[in-house]
Amino acid sequence: MPYVLCTQYVVQIAEAAPTPNSPFRIPYSPSQFPTPHFTPAMRLGVFLPNWVGDIVMATPALRALRKFVGADGKLIGILRPYVAEVLTGTTWLDEQIIYQRPPGRFGRSHTTVIQQLQAAQLDVVVLLTNSLRTAWMAWRSGARTRIGFRNDFRSLLLTKAIRMPRAADGGPVATVDGYMLLANVAGCRPESPRLELATTAEDERAADAAWQKLQLPPGDRVVALNCGGAYGAAKLWPAEHFGELARRIVTKDGLHVLVNCGPVEREIARNMVAAANSPNVVSLADFDQLPVGLTKACVRRSRLLVTTDSGPRYFGVAFNRPVVTLFGPTDPRRTVLSYDREVCLSLNLDCQPCMKRTCPLGHHRCMRDLTVDAVYDEVCRLLAID
Repeated sequence: MPYVLCTQYVVQIAEAAPTPNSPFRIPYSPSQFPTPHFTPAMRLGVFLPNWVGDIVMATPALRALRKFVGADGKLIGILRPYVAEVLTGTTWLDEQIIYQRPPGRFGRSHTTVIQQLQAAQLDVVVLLTNSLRTAWMAWRSGARTRIGFRNDFRSLLLTKAIRMPRAADGGPVATVDGYMLLANVAGCRPESPRLELATTAEDERAADAAWQKLQLPPGDRVVALNCGGAYGAAKLWPAEHFGELARRIVTKDGLHVLVNCGPVEREIARNMVAAANSPNVVSLADFDQLPVGLTKACVRRSRLLVTTDSGPRYFGVAFNRPVVTLFGPTDPRRTVLSYDREVCLSLNLDCQPCMKRTCPLGHHRCMRDLTVDAVYDEVCRLLAID
């Protein structure tokens, strides 16, 4: 079965600035954007995305917003609790307002959160979210300037409603670029699209404990595998494929393999280890606690990461690890990253990308037919140049 290497997207962007003819990127040109209207001691709130990968892709915009508000201003993140951990260790946000999603569609939210937003006395709100609910929350905050993409009747609640830019193929532009566009509209100068994260001392101690318990060698002899099943079954590469890949890495390359997982992926990780049938393939599945910080620290210290298109993929890029990403239902063009140490593999079937949580056709060929040989070849290539 032929497959498509998506590396060319990344290499093109890493070697040259995006051009107007690029099918999925917005060209960054300082002359395109107005001179920032900086207000001393500005209080700027930013509604952050709700998916782990998306919040990592928002880090270039966060850097730009941090520089924009300056030392005397305040940058306040408004975000869900399960993604707040992703940013732990970074220094862009001065404050955080955490909110849970309440029931109901039309903007009902907890009174205490609205009170927090109003108490923050925000001058500007930038919405990296696309929901009507968050636009309503921004409106209720009392901020005089509210910037976001227009859709779902949000324009009535925003003072700067930006039309969602489209790529040359008619689809949405790369996510990183969409976020940066909103930051530019707020007044920020263009910023490098490089993803960035940090770990804390607590994260590293947790990874040290995992390394010791699992009897792993130093990180340069460990390849991390990530199954990433929280989104849905459609993104999963079969456990037996992962197991065969792990066995080859152990037997042919003399390395150890660590299988990463989240709380809902424990059984998948156990199946991957069982399929590998090697004492040098271990997982985090039996750890009582699986915080995001542990995954960040484990990915950061590993030599290479093989992952589905899920949150840890973006950790690997942010920590400058070589990454092999396996795409099934999602579109690599929409999450293209400016990173030349990632290889994105997709079969490019007629039914891809479907963006479904489970295969609507029932065969799941996009992942099942992605062979171990194809993935292992790219693992070997990245190990050789690392």
